[in-house]
Amino acid sequence: MNDHDQHHDHAHDHDHDHTPITADEQPGYYETLETAIRELLVERKLFGADEIRRQIEVLDSRTPALGAKVVARAWTDGEFKTRLLGNGRSACEELGITFYDDTQLIVLENTDAVHNLIVCTLCSCYPRPVLGLPPDWYKLKPYRARAVHEPRAVLEEFGTHIPSDVEIRVSDSTAVVRYLVLPLRPNGTDHLTEEQLADLVTRDAMIGVIPVSYNSEAA
Repeated sequence: MNDHDQHHDHAHDHDHDHTPITADEQPGYYETLETAIRELLVERKLFGADEIRRQIEVLDSRTPALGAKVVARAWTDGEFKTRLLGNGRSACEELGITFYDDTQLIVLENTDAVHNLIVCTLCSCYPRPVLGLPPDWYKLKPYRARAVHEPRAVLEEFGTHIPSDVEIRVSDSTAVVRYLVLPLRPNGTDHLTEEQLADLVTRDAMIGVIPVSYNSEAA
């Protein structure tokens, strides 16, 4: 284990805060600090409002559909999957996904024996080039704290039951290293096209809080 990849496999720990994972909290310390710094930089003319606006437009153009495209390609192309697991950033760039910063991207594969969960315990570091903006609950203290100490309980709150014989690995994102989960491909999807598979992949599945599901009867 290193500072960029903290793995945990915890049972329920009732000594920890069991605050539900909700998105109704007020902006936290880091959000308030970011706003203050941004306003100060504009005031001191170190950055212009137009430049900040352009960067926001770049962020807004990124959506989970990009990550879903990556997952679907990995499900259908074994050689691409190997490259993706070896170097997530360069494999994404093969699909025309550009990175506007210097962050690394590590892709973690879910298997029948291992389930991966992503968190950022310090703030809200997140694979924005491939997923866009993080959901509100990802940035809140209950998720950031509890995902590490009691991941099974947190996943249960998302409706995801992980059997006791499946290891849960929690990876802590940093300012320079981000993670993306490669979910398990659902059974019964062998006949689907890459585009149809991408439509099944959700943002939350690529964070690791839910699996990818497929209802063959509804298809």
